[in-house]
Amino acid sequence: MKDAHHNERGVISGLLIAVIGLSVLVLGLGIFSIWAYVAYSEANSDLESKLRVASIEAKQEQAEIDEEKFAEREKQPAKNFKAPDDYCGVRFDYPKTWSEHWSERVTNGGDFEAYLNPGYVPPISNSQQFALRVTIEQRDFDDVLQRYDNLVKKGDLKQSSSSSQGHEGVRLTGDFSKNIRGDAVIYRCRDKTITVRTDADAFKTDFQTIVSTLDYND
Repeated sequence: MKDAHHNERGVISGLLIAVIGLSVLVLGLGIFSIWAYVAYSEANSDLESKLRVASIEAKQEQAEIDEEKFAEREKQPAKNFKAPDDYCGVRFDYPKTWSEHWSERVTNGGDFEAYLNPGYVPPISNSQQFALRVTIEQRDFDDVLQRYDNLVKKGDLKQSSSSSQGHEGVRLTGDFSKNIRGDAVIYRCRDKTITVRTDADAFKTDFQTIVSTLDYND
């Protein structure tokens, strides 16, 4: 009888261990399943969030591209700028969305100055940025260039050659002053000197297009 009871206890102990082991396994699987579900939900939520962000960014990028294309289309057809014949008859094409303003001094035989800017031309000052400045001075070409010598030597301005419609000149790129950073082309016209400058890098593309159409009477 003792052996029978002993065997029964052994069987019960084995079953108990098996049940406990199975319970632990089931519990472990349950915990793993919950963890896996939570991880999946978080990953799925994170993926959906990233997809939403990517979609919004793509739409914003496309909107910016469309806006830029629209802005470029609005500039056409271009307007034609033409200075008086006494000032070499300087002429070029510029965006129709820009406005131009001439200095009153030209009527008194002084230097010719014109300012062009998108929308409207702000009050004239040396520190004010303009999309384009046109200056036709009754000064020698070399004298005008000498004005920028120090800035070139300091490295604030980079000097190179410029060519437009068969005219050869000089191009300056960099910091003209604390508030003015852009590009300028300078050409000789008989006893006068022509300077066309943009005051901000934002207008560099327009400046390139304008300079390519720049012409005047030698």
